[in-house]
Amino acid sequence: MTIVKSRRARIGAGIAALALAASIGGYLLIKPADESANASGSDRKILYWYDPMIPAERHEGPGLSSMGMKLIPKYADDGAASAPGVTIDPREVQNLGARIVEAKYGTLPSGVTATGIVAYNEREVAIVQARSGGFVERVYGLAPNDIVRAGAPIADVLVPEWGGAQQEFLALQRTGNTELARAARQRLILLGMEPGQVAAISRSGRVHNITTIRTPVGGAVKTLGVRRGMALSAGETLAEVNGLGTVWVNAAVPEAMAGQIRTGTPAQVMLTAFPGETFTGRVTAILPQADVESRTLTARVEIANRGGKLRPGMFATVSFSGQQRSSLLVPSEAVIRTGARTLVMLALADGRYRPAEVRTGREGGGKTEVLAGLAAGEKLVASGQFLLDS
Repeated sequence: MTIVKSRRARIGAGIAALALAASIGGYLLIKPADESANASGSDRKILYWYDPMIPAERHEGPGLSSMGMKLIPKYADDGAASAPGVTIDPREVQNLGARIVEAKYGTLPSGVTATGIVAYNEREVAIVQARSGGFVERVYGLAPNDIVRAGAPIADVLVPEWGGAQQEFLALQRTGNTELARAARQRLILLGMEPGQVAAISRSGRVHNITTIRTPVGGAVKTLGVRRGMALSAGETLAEVNGLGTVWVNAAVPEAMAGQIRTGTPAQVMLTAFPGETFTGRVTAILPQADVESRTLTARVEIANRGGKLRPGMFATVSFSGQQRSSLLVPSEAVIRTGARTLVMLALADGRYRPAEVRTGREGGGKTEVLAGLAAGEKLVASGQFLLDS
């Protein structure tokens, strides 16, 4: 009986030992790989955490970068082997459809095209005023926006004050006293008479105190404030006439392209009213305030209005001649804009790819000007860069 109990005890102890050994061996077999890696690298010093696609952006701990990519640690003993970027097998790059191009110097298509509206040349406005007080005896049936020629009559005005001054001048002229006659003549001019009117009275010898007020220039009547029978005071405005010898075309230039236009820049204007005909002019001014809704600046182009056929309000297309200059160009599709930064993906040796921050300028013809951050001859990814990023 004692022998049997002893044998059972030895068998139980052996089974327990086997179970313990099996459990230890199983733990070693199923130990996670990352736990082993952490154990092996627990002695390495982490300098910071970063996104290989944004090497300049550094973080104090793990997480996501500003582009939403998972951060990786930067160890103190990494050295050159952990340079920013990624290494991809050339066959995989080919499968991704990535296209490698070289940054080269070239010229962008010059010129800017904008829409515009024909407007009056406000520098050709003539103000028609009464030189003396009086009463309107007659008007000539004009209305605002009528087209008038230079010297067209506007109104006949009776000037009572001229009557006595003219009689005095004629009486002194008949006496032969030239000094007094000259003084009376000067008085008439000071009362608002034109020298030609005084000369006409001197020749005719008759009093004439009704004067016809005429437009000094030809053009469009913008305002008209005279009616028959009304009383006028000296200096009162009767009408405003805007000349049509030249007109303005106010072109709405996008804010991003406004830097290419200067005062004096040549411009070609085409109007829908005259298809196939081109009018030439130059930029006379760039207005100081931008339109906050359309984000455009107004470039004022002055053009000759031969025959007066260009009318304010007409729609126009304006082409500005830009200056040709050589600049470093890359395909526009190679530029990555994150909202905060502008990047390109550089193609380095041995299948490495690294993002580089650049500063861009003008665009046109599928090309983008690079102002800083890239050198001529450097290779970059023109398509498929987002796949490389992922």
